Amino acid sequence: MALTSVELCAGAGGQALGLEQAGFEHVALVELDKHACATLRLNRPHWNVVETDLKRFEGASYHGVDLLSGGLPCPPFSVAGKQLGSEDERNLFPAMIRLVDEIRPKAVMIENVRGILDAVFEDYRNHVSGSLRKMGYETSWRLLNASDFGVSQLRPRVVFIGVIKELFDDFSWPAPVGRLAPTVGELLHELMASRGWKGAVRWKKQADEIAPTIVGGSHKHGGPDLGPTRARRAWATLGVDGLGIANDAPEKTFVGMPRLTNRMVARLQGFPDDWLFSGGKTAMYRQIGNAFPPPVARAVGERLRACLTARKSLRLRA
Repeated sequence: MALTSVELCAGAGGQALGLEQAGFEHVALVELDKHACATLRLNRPHWNVVETDLKRFEGASYHGVDLLSGGLPCPPFSVAGKQLGSEDERNLFPAMIRLVDEIRPKAVMIENVRGILDAVFEDYRNHVSGSLRKMGYETSWRLLNASDFGVSQLRPRVVFIGVIKELFDDFSWPAPVGRLAPTVGELLHELMASRGWKGAVRWKKQADEIAPTIVGGSHKHGGPDLGPTRARRAWATLGVDGLGIANDAPEKTFVGMPRLTNRMVARLQGFPDDWLFSGGKTAMYRQIGNAFPPPVARAVGERLRACLTARKSLRLRA
């Protein structure tokens, strides 16, 4: 039995895909970026993609869905920015709190950057949790690393969970999968060698670690490259030129450090190869780089599904 979900700030669909794999049926996906909306429609034509500003989205018609989920904008809390938090115009936690009140889902799942756990934001985290507790939810914040769930990337992300009080004790955070994530070389060798590059085997041996955190940038800053100087140095140790994104894999006689393609970056994010992205190279890279890895979303979604169906299963057996 599918559980219903409304997805906020859906982006390229990383969290939505993972939750779909966990058994959730999306009744609405809210996203402002036109390229991301096109990506969602391209991959799932039956999804109800609502292309609008989250601050203008009204949730009353979705009252009672099982899950309200999403990845709210990260810049207000990112250490790479000014960490303005609640003072940042891009902070959408107030919109999320309003929509929880309008929709009253059984559970809430919100993803953000690890910076939101910094001490400077303790009062704001308490405000968010307190707002939901007044509506009858118990809450929890947890730092999860994508590599613990099979994603070939050092990508720490914070997940905020709210569950109605009578079901909260049935929720438990997912445990690491218990196996090492593949290295960059193992995961991408096939793609790197797809045009016959002679150096692909040697490159695979050098790229023998998981990837650094992929940085997607924002609409104001960041383009199709793998991040600032420190990030590019980390990529260089894996034999990857982080100054840009390539259109294709290296040719047969290529010499030097190759650049990743958007398809390679998508693999590192945990997207399946049949998930397509809309827009130009920069628009595609931003969608991919800012996504929540589907395997991590699936892992949390499976625990939420177990939580939301546990009592019903007990009643059926009785």
